[in-house]
Amino acid sequence: MRRRGYTAKALRMFCDKIGVSKRDQLMDLQLLEWCVRQDLNERSNRYMVVQDPVKLTITNWPEGKVEWFNCPLNPADPDGAKRRVPFTGELLIDRADFMEDAPKKFFRLKPGGEVRLKYTYIVQCNEVVKDENGEVVELKCTYDPSPEYRSVKGTIHWVSAQFAKELEVRNYDKLFTLADMSQVPEDKDYKDFLNPESLVIGKGWAEPALLEDQSGIAVQFERTGYYIADKDSTPEHPVFNKTTALKDSYKPE
Repeated sequence: MRRRGYTAKALRMFCDKIGVSKRDQLMDLQLLEWCVRQDLNERSNRYMVVQDPVKLTITNWPEGKVEWFNCPLNPADPDGAKRRVPFTGELLIDRADFMEDAPKKFFRLKPGGEVRLKYTYIVQCNEVVKDENGEVVELKCTYDPSPEYRSVKGTIHWVSAQFAKELEVRNYDKLFTLADMSQVPEDKDYKDFLNPESLVIGKGWAEPALLEDQSGIAVQFERTGYYIADKDSTPEHPVFNKTTALKDSYKPE
C-alpha cells in the first residue's frame, strides 16, 4: 500500500469510517479509495501526463518558439506554488481526447472543432493525418493568439513533444473480478477470477516539472488519477505506480 502511495492519513480516515465490530464484515474497496482521494486531493501536486499520445501540430505557431506558463501546483491554492510548463508548436494529447466522428455532446477535439489546451490557448482542428492503416497519427490545428478570454466547452491536457519526459507507468486495478471472494462457487478455482488487467505496464509522457517533484506523496496526473514514484525509479528511467483513479461513483453515507 505504501508503494502505491496510500497515506497514513487516508488509512486512519478509513478506519474511522468503518468503526469496530465483533462480527466479520466485508468493506467495499471503493470506500478505501475514496478516503485516499479525499486526502490526496487536498495535498497532492498536479502535473500533465499523456499515456496514449497523438501528435498535435499548431501550424500557425512561430517556428522554434517556446513559451513558458506558470501553472498552479494545486488549484485549491491558486496563489500558492507554481510549476513552469513549456508550450511549443508540437504537442502530444491523449488519443481519447479526439474523435473523428464525434457525437453532439463530445466537447473535446474533433474536426473543425475548438478546445482549450489547459492553462493556455484555444486551438481548432483543421486537418487529420492518418497512416496507411487508417490510424490517426497527427492533428493539424491553428491556435487563437488573442489575449482576450473567450469560453469554449472543452478543456484537455497536453505536453510539449520537445520537452516531454518518458515514464514507465504501472496501472493497477482490482486483483479479482469478483467483489466477494467468499462467493466463489465450489466447482470453481479462485484463479478463474483473477483480473488479467490488475497490472498493465505502459508508458507516459510528462511535463518536465514532474521529475523535479519533492513532495514525497502521490501526485495527480491531471484528468487521470493519482500516481507515485516507485522505488525502482531512477532519473534515467522514471517509474510511477497508480494509486487510484481520479473519480468513481462511490458516495459515502
